[in-house]
Amino acid sequence: MATITTQDGTTIYYKDWGKGQPIVFSHGWPLTADDWDAQMLFFGQHGYRVIAHDRRGHGRSTQTWDGNDMDTYADDLAALTEKLDLKKAIHVGHSTGGGEVARYIGRHGSTRVAMAVLISSVPPLMLKTENNPGGLPISVFDGLRAAYVENRPQFYKDITLPFYGYNRPGAKISEGIREKWWLQGMMGGVKAGYDCIKAFSETDFTGDLKKIDVPTLVLHGDDDQIVPIGASALMSAKIVKNATLKVYPGFPHGMPTTNSDQINADLLAFFQQSKQAAA
Repeated sequence: MATITTQDGTTIYYKDWGKGQPIVFSHGWPLTADDWDAQMLFFGQHGYRVIAHDRRGHGRSTQTWDGNDMDTYADDLAALTEKLDLKKAIHVGHSTGGGEVARYIGRHGSTRVAMAVLISSVPPLMLKTENNPGGLPISVFDGLRAAYVENRPQFYKDITLPFYGYNRPGAKISEGIREKWWLQGMMGGVKAGYDCIKAFSETDFTGDLKKIDVPTLVLHGDDDQIVPIGASALMSAKIVKNATLKVYPGFPHGMPTTNSDQINADLLAFFQQSKQAAA
């Protein structure tokens, strides 16, 4: 297995396939690099170098007790990009991974970055505050933590239904996709998964979004039951300079999996257009 070791001794597992312009994928909570299978295969076959890592505490990386926060996640991502000496990389983040991408650019700049993509992502802030009245109340996240502590395996099984929109009338449910999500989640450390709920819900990425100075694509489904579009994509697209927003009617939070053909095609078009514009 390919790994790097961070300054605090954490081992970060990653995949690095193909040749060409690098695309770095940052996964959502509580998943792994495997959640990007549909994108890794597609873009690897289309002449890109595809890279995805398991966030610390997740999957095959070290199950850390400490450091399960956005600053550290971003620093780990920076360590990976520096170790691989990536240049003109495209950074794609889903859900919590979108926060990781934003914080990475906010903390480390865009000298190695060509483009950014936020898919179903948590920025600018999920939590409801005086300055963010459209967010979700803390009771929602307290409820997640309570269910997580009470029965993590069952909680992970149950959350796959709204995650993929499988609780909607007429939904075509894939038990294989549900089981893959559950397996990825259960590979992670219980403390890291618990801490990450706070990281994705209470971190304010507004300052990071303002620092993004590369072509940015914001994708979100308007039926996202995990990260509601109003306090996320619609606001992020206004904060990031010259961001491109694309809203998918009826698509769920897990649309990179359930609607991979559409998402992949739109990503490819954005990559090609942005590259031509920069030429």
